[in-house]
Amino acid sequence: MDSQHFLGFFLLIFLQSCLVSADINGSVLKMKTGTSSVPFDPTHVTQLSWRPRAFIYKGFLSSDECDHLITLAKDKLEKSMVADNESGKSVESEVRTSSGMFLQKAQDEVVADIEARIAAWTFLPVENGESIQILHYEHGQKYEPHFDYFHDKANQQLGGHRIATVLMYLSDVESGGETVFPNAEGRLSQVQDESWSACAKNGFAVKPRKGDALLFFSLHPDATTDTASLHGSCPVIKGEKWSATKWIHVRSFDRSKRLNRRAAIGECVDENENCAGWAKAGECEKNPTYMVGSRGSPGFCRKSCKVCS
Repeated sequence: MDSQHFLGFFLLIFLQSCLVSADINGSVLKMKTGTSSVPFDPTHVTQLSWRPRAFIYKGFLSSDECDHLITLAKDKLEKSMVADNESGKSVESEVRTSSGMFLQKAQDEVVADIEARIAAWTFLPVENGESIQILHYEHGQKYEPHFDYFHDKANQQLGGHRIATVLMYLSDVESGGETVFPNAEGRLSQVQDESWSACAKNGFAVKPRKGDALLFFSLHPDATTDTASLHGSCPVIKGEKWSATKWIHVRSFDRSKRLNRRAAIGECVDENENCAGWAKAGECEKNPTYMVGSRGSPGFCRKSCKVCS
């Protein structure tokens, strides 16, 4: 995604935040995104920070939706992993001590509706998102501060960097479990009383509230990585924490995975039924970005352009 597209995208986010801040006396935009009774309502969104860009949506999920996601995950949890900075492979680490699992995309009607609602909120297509990950934190479990963008090339080729993260809280936590941003501009000005954990006081923090969702961006509008997006999950002191994470990439994550699978089995195909005609018309040379692509972002007509076999 080039800087022009990023600027346009963040202009939409800015307009959304202006709508949230305005005094609206008439009707508001309520967009039905599926069969769920929960509409998308931008007036529920509050800007938390510009560095990093972070927003909270109060009541993004209904209580029933939260419980449903927990039920889907409860019997399938495994120890959470992290991406190795060199190889990009998933490895165990004491940096992250929770347990979790990934749902399937559009696994059922409820999941599909939540994914559509996320796309409506972020202005990023469903296909750019990874599957929702459900996480469970018990007493003392946490995730040390980290970045959601990648340091390795292997993961960057799967849809590019993660541009945005939507973190949905599926349960209340009696004490601890806050999401903390140690590098956020508001870390020194946020008012925190004794109800906040010591970990939360190390940065700008957000308390987990059942049904709320936190959206933050890991990249600047010019597509460079934002070090202010460093974030972590504070240890749970009392109770337990359930959350659901949706990571969203700058390009189609679904298409990247599909192309990788095809490459692994040696399959060479076109992604558009018009590719053959376009290739005959010379589009492989005239429009190589779309037709052929690059190493990190394969084109849509590689077979017709004869760059794979």
